[in-house]
Amino acid sequence: MSQPNQNSPFCKIFPTLLSALFLFTILASSPKTLFAQDAETSVIDSTLENLVPIPARPANVKAKDHVYDIGEKVDVSWELSPDDTTGLRNVVGYIISRRLDTASDFDSVGAVFSRIASLTDIGLTKGESYQYAVTAYTSAGAVSETSVSNSVTTEQEWFDGDKFWQVLLLVIIAGSVAYFIYHAKKGKPMFLRKIAGLQAVEEAIGRATEMGRPILFIPGIHDMDDVQTIAGMTILAKVAKQVAEYESRIFVPTRASLAMTAARETVREAYMTAGRIDAYRSDDIYYVTDEQFGYVAAVNGIMTRDKPATCFYLGAFFAESLILAETGNSIGAIQIAGTAMPAQLPFFVAACDYTLIGEELFAASAYLSEDPKQMGSLKGQDVGKVVAMAAILIGAVLATLGSEEGMNIETFNSAFHAFWGVFGGGE
Repeated sequence: MSQPNQNSPFCKIFPTLLSALFLFTILASSPKTLFAQDAETSVIDSTLENLVPIPARPANVKAKDHVYDIGEKVDVSWELSPDDTTGLRNVVGYIISRRLDTASDFDSVGAVFSRIASLTDIGLTKGESYQYAVTAYTSAGAVSETSVSNSVTTEQEWFDGDKFWQVLLLVIIAGSVAYFIYHAKKGKPMFLRKIAGLQAVEEAIGRATEMGRPILFIPGIHDMDDVQTIAGMTILAKVAKQVAEYESRIFVPTRASLAMTAARETVREAYMTAGRIDAYRSDDIYYVTDEQFGYVAAVNGIMTRDKPATCFYLGAFFAESLILAETGNSIGAIQIAGTAMPAQLPFFVAACDYTLIGEELFAASAYLSEDPKQMGSLKGQDVGKVVAMAAILIGAVLATLGSEEGMNIETFNSAFHAFWGVFGGGE
């Protein structure tokens, strides 16, 4: 069979005619398919806009550096959208975004509810310049146009405003301490709260004197580098003075050699002050051993043999606290204990007649020393405690009221955080 001549006029025209016939067939079956796309798109967009109204955007967005900080915060404010909680558009919140001046895109940094027109952005870099954008959105998901703020550069201030309450508390306590020290030096009478354990010291020493039995004083098991040992030595001075006046005898076994030296000097000075230096016995204040339970065994042996009528445990104690207190209780001694070790306090409370709990040990040393500086400090600390308790009470009341339905929660929470800042160290 012969092949058709591809150069003939029919072969050249036939493909064109076939394409034209195919296009005519499509147009005949759906004449609006190609020409109505733009019109239909316009109708759809208009319908969506009527179904989900676009809210008005917030206006007058401003950004300024946060005052009294270290250069890591910016305060952003704006005017509420006209559709905020009103009308069909009903704005329910705002999205806040941020970018560096050198960047082109904004990144979201937070969102707030309706009727709120400010936000503090934190965690920024000191010396950088930022811009902010605020967008309103509705419950239906519609988003307004974006309003952009001015450029702001973060700067470090001389003072940190978040520490205001700490500074105020420091001024109150320091001022109170200085005031009471001044008045104590002037010899003016000063009321100090009574401590039950101290009121019993004289009675306990008098009982030992009447029974003709010695007094045992344990200044803790730590060395002189522990403030509890120092507090115990201060109380020892007062106890030793009364022992000298009552012509009784006191034993002071120590676990540290330096504590022994300090105890000897303390007791000797107390006897000298009482005018009974001749009755002072240095051998009654002695070093035992650095081994914890070896020391406890030796002290228990002293209790069992000499049966002291009064036992003082004032200082730092650990596992030996219950052993000492139970041994003293078994010989029928009056026991006065005091420590700042929380784990040992239950044992002393259970087995001793009187217990100085925590800071009462330090208050007792100031109370007995009658030193103006210590007494003024104690009184000033009491003022600080009153302020702290008042702040906690007021903060608890405000937080409780703020949780009630119908109250302005933001106002109460702000006041609560202000009072709580006394103890929390800022945000």
